[in-house]
Amino acid sequence: MKRSIAAVAIFLGWACAAWSATPAPLTTLRAIHALTNAEANQDQQVAFEATVTYYRGYEQTLFVQDGDAAIYVAYPTDLKLVPGDRVLVRGKTQGSFNPFVNADSVTLLRHGALPKPEPASFDQMIRAETDCKLVTVHAIIRAADRELGPVAPVHYMRLQLLMDGGYFDANVDSGDAGDPESLLDAEVELTGVASEEFDSKMHETGILLHVQSLSDVKIIHHADSGPWSLPATPMDRVITVFHMTDSTPRILVHGTITYYLPGSAVVLQDGAKSIWIKTLTNEPLRIGNAADATGFPDNHDGFLTLEHGEVRDTLTPAPVTPTVATWESLARKGFISAGHHYDLVSIEGQVVTEVQEASLDELVLATDGKLFSAIYRHPDGPVPASKVIPLGSTVRVTGICVQENANPFIAQVPFNILLRNYDDIVVVAPPSLLNNRNLILLIGVLLIVVFLVSVRGWAIERRVRRQTATMALIEHRRSRILENISGTRPLSEIVEQIAELVSFRLRGAPCWCQIADGAQLGNCPPKLKGLRVARRDIPGCTGPALGTVFAAFDQLVPPSAVEQEALSMADGLIALAIETRRLYSDLLRRSEFDLLTDIHNRFSLERYLEEQIAKARQNAGIFGLIYIDLDEFKQVNDRYGHLIGDLYLQEAALRMKHQLRSVDMLARLGGDEFAALVPVVRNRSKVEEIARRLERSFDAPFTVGEHSLKGSASVGIAIYPEDATTADGLLSAADAAMYLAKHSRLEFATQPGAR
Repeated sequence: MKRSIAAVAIFLGWACAAWSATPAPLTTLRAIHALTNAEANQDQQVAFEATVTYYRGYEQTLFVQDGDAAIYVAYPTDLKLVPGDRVLVRGKTQGSFNPFVNADSVTLLRHGALPKPEPASFDQMIRAETDCKLVTVHAIIRAADRELGPVAPVHYMRLQLLMDGGYFDANVDSGDAGDPESLLDAEVELTGVASEEFDSKMHETGILLHVQSLSDVKIIHHADSGPWSLPATPMDRVITVFHMTDSTPRILVHGTITYYLPGSAVVLQDGAKSIWIKTLTNEPLRIGNAADATGFPDNHDGFLTLEHGEVRDTLTPAPVTPTVATWESLARKGFISAGHHYDLVSIEGQVVTEVQEASLDELVLATDGKLFSAIYRHPDGPVPASKVIPLGSTVRVTGICVQENANPFIAQVPFNILLRNYDDIVVVAPPSLLNNRNLILLIGVLLIVVFLVSVRGWAIERRVRRQTATMALIEHRRSRILENISGTRPLSEIVEQIAELVSFRLRGAPCWCQIADGAQLGNCPPKLKGLRVARRDIPGCTGPALGTVFAAFDQLVPPSAVEQEALSMADGLIALAIETRRLYSDLLRRSEFDLLTDIHNRFSLERYLEEQIAKARQNAGIFGLIYIDLDEFKQVNDRYGHLIGDLYLQEAALRMKHQLRSVDMLARLGGDEFAALVPVVRNRSKVEEIARRLERSFDAPFTVGEHSLKGSASVGIAIYPEDATTADGLLSAADAAMYLAKHSRLEFATQPGAR
């Protein structure tokens, strides 16, 4: 009996030990490759041998293969490995597009032979049947470019190839990257590791072949002629050689409509999955209804899309609850975690600026010190019921998240929110009260807003249209123009640059601008008869139009969207240039002139006085300064009011200005005190003569409104360098002389018998 109890105890102890023991690691690549992503995400331990098929040390990219099983290994340490090395890998599994291994250690065992590459077709690679395997493919090289790796002087070659089934990319590692141009249009056999390209949600968007060296690119047949020996094709005839065979089958997807831009795009979402569908349909579709969409899969700027889409609304409500998000969660992308690209999301932010254009409205929002935009497109024209959101308001916007870069290996990227209607904007909190800002701060804020609007405009233009060589050059010129607007280039030169840019965008069509009450700038044909002339007014912020932009076309060329877009770009840039220059001129005048009397202020006088002192010191010359104080001005204000006092000051300034020469300068120092700078004199008597004329200008009565006022002024003069050699010294000397004259007049007036 005791022996039976002991045996049971021993058995239970072994069972508990076995239950609590760590599971044995997976020791074969085939077993690891057979895991599902859910099983791989349980961090299962692995310890297996395999052969290196591709290794790029500076970015820790490692592919290994054992028999017909292959896998990607992430190891954050640069090793000295070459293809054919037999290694021992220890680490943990992780789920992604397919399971991969996060290695804790990679040990070199020996060098051996590479596994035999298997021939692969386009269909096999696009279906990921050859994922991570060493393969051989036949293709034609369509593009070859030399690239510099992140660690100089490492080079590699980026190839774009065409094979039976479609296009794919290949990275060829090489010390000198060879001569890419010699490979163009060549028929080649490539040996490398097959992998996929992904968008921010780790959706497959294409094929990428990793080739270890140029020796793995075998040329079967060179191109019949070099690319630079081809006959030149006129730019307007380029499309005539276009030819494409596309056997991609049509597919059907199902989801809820979360975004609809008639004639352009629809977004469907199904749980955590969403897709952008390009469509020309203008049929009424209801956001929130379940729908079916059919089209052809494509890769647009790295993102998975459906082209030539047709959408059928099932009329069945299936609303999607927007994901409440932060800037970090929407900008975050990664190899493991999926992003929110094309998902319906909701995020809060503070309104930094608002831009309203003919085809879209844009709010620039800030949250946690980061910026993003909420954009509502209305391509059919302005929407009269647009919301007015005060700057500084905290709003919650709901819409489709659109990221600007599809690379899933970038940690954070900018994004925008596409709004469906104005109800997607909810004001959470009004703007906080702000203190008054000085003019310098106001100028700085305006320039920042202009810069942000310009940058966002450029970014929107880049996202809407495919990046081509022509558009890249246009954006480069546009940026230069914006820099010139913020700089000191003449306005006429900037307008001519804008006209040249529009002419380039319209394939050489003449373009010119007629400034309102100003010059005609640009390339206006001498004879417009027989040409179709398109025009667009340049709107001003307030008041009438600032001018008109014109473009001339052959009568046979029909109007197009590109034409309107180019003219719209032109009127926006020209309006920005004119308004910026006007704002600068107005602020400059306000800083130098007295707003009441329209003569120079004290700041302007002191600056000119310093310049005159420097000039006189250089030339050993003299000049005079006259200080004027209006007598009994306080009584005018007290008796008649400040309005009459202001009119009296304006009339007094006008009279004194008429007594001065064109080279002289009159300034208001403040209140009832004025000063006249007399730069061209020969002696003191000439300054005294001008001072007497200023005094006598007050002899005639002043008619101000319904009142007739008797005025007078006391003056004092100072001569450089006789009385002082500094600006403060001259002002003090002239002021003292004025007070001496005033007191002398008062003493004379109080003597018995004086009148």
